[in-house]
Amino acid sequence: MADRPWFRIGWRNLGRNRRRTLLTSVGLAVGYTSVVVIAGLTDGILSEMVGTATGVITGQVQIHAPAYLPDRSVYETLGGGDGTDVAALLRAAVDDPDVSAAAPRVYAAGLVSSGAATAGAVFVGVDPAREAAVSRLTSTVSAGRLPVPGARELLVGREMARQLGVAPGAEVVVVAPGADGSLGNDLFTVSGVFHTGMAEFDVSFVLLPLPVLQQLVSLPPARIHEVALRVNDPWRAPAVAARLSGRFAGAAVPLSVRAWTEFRPELVDYTRLARSSMWIVLIVVFLMAIFGVANTLLMATFERRYEFALLLALGAAPRGIARAVVTEALALGVISIGLGVLAAVPLLAWWHHAPLDLSRLVGGFTMVGALVRPVLRAEYPTAMFCVAGVALIATTLLASLYPAFRATRVPPADTLSGR
Repeated sequence: MADRPWFRIGWRNLGRNRRRTLLTSVGLAVGYTSVVVIAGLTDGILSEMVGTATGVITGQVQIHAPAYLPDRSVYETLGGGDGTDVAALLRAAVDDPDVSAAAPRVYAAGLVSSGAATAGAVFVGVDPAREAAVSRLTSTVSAGRLPVPGARELLVGREMARQLGVAPGAEVVVVAPGADGSLGNDLFTVSGVFHTGMAEFDVSFVLLPLPVLQQLVSLPPARIHEVALRVNDPWRAPAVAARLSGRFAGAAVPLSVRAWTEFRPELVDYTRLARSSMWIVLIVVFLMAIFGVANTLLMATFERRYEFALLLALGAAPRGIARAVVTEALALGVISIGLGVLAAVPLLAWWHHAPLDLSRLVGGFTMVGALVRPVLRAEYPTAMFCVAGVALIATTLLASLYPAFRATRVPPADTLSGR
């Protein structure tokens, strides 16, 4: 209770030179806003990368037979040689509250030929209706249309179509090893061409109706290689994978459930690096702010040296004067945080709901295997609001230590006598 007068004095001292207080507060608020907005834009870019990398085809969580990866053998299907109840597996997966959709898939490797041109291919058998809810691959058709279920039709990537010299309506020969040791081959019609913007997909992936590919490689309907899941929040994928692993632990034939953080480790490393760089921005911004706060408090201390000298002569404790200076710095920090939040929230809301699209200036580009669109969409970095606030308060308190020390060392007799 005895310290309250010093706190009141510290708060009131901010009003002695309102212009200087305002300029310092605005400077600190700009630093706070800059850190928060940059963190929001960084999170937006990372979310775009993760969403694209996992949304084109992989999904955020995958379910396989334990021995399926890394070789992706056509023989290693879910449930072993007898297969699995696909419908029941899909229902069990989407029962998780964080899973919004699930899609079955069959994979095979082989060749696609047209005339004298031949290209290696990764054949993916999909259920178009379910696949559209999990990935964006079926929505990237740039020419033609999706294959008709049950028909001998397929989708090829734009780069593969260029290498083979084919267009929608052209016929190609497909050859792929079967699960029974035979060599599956048939004549297919190119129903459409897709373009994801990612060269590795556009040059090698071929989409077919799931039953058609199963027939080509001699797999019965109960045998599939993968179930891909779409998770509402990609960052929740590891928790979803852990829950599903526990749910399927009692299955007669083991299942392997993996999140994108396992099969895209390079993307995880990049997101960690990008987020770590935010600490560098935070440190640089607030190290620069220290000098501004210290200068403001030193000037305020110098202007009030007669006041401090009189208080010391009347018997005031030096620690009380130090608390007044520190309280002034704390009040300056609180005001700056308030101004920073008032500036940062509208900016983030604007960039989140009306992102800046720079597509006309800069086309999309790939980074660590993910397509990045030049769209500046910001997320709400809730943690950074708190971290930047704590950093700003720490900055003002640290900057106040030397001015507070100087205030307690004012010589009363010499200062009051004008010396």
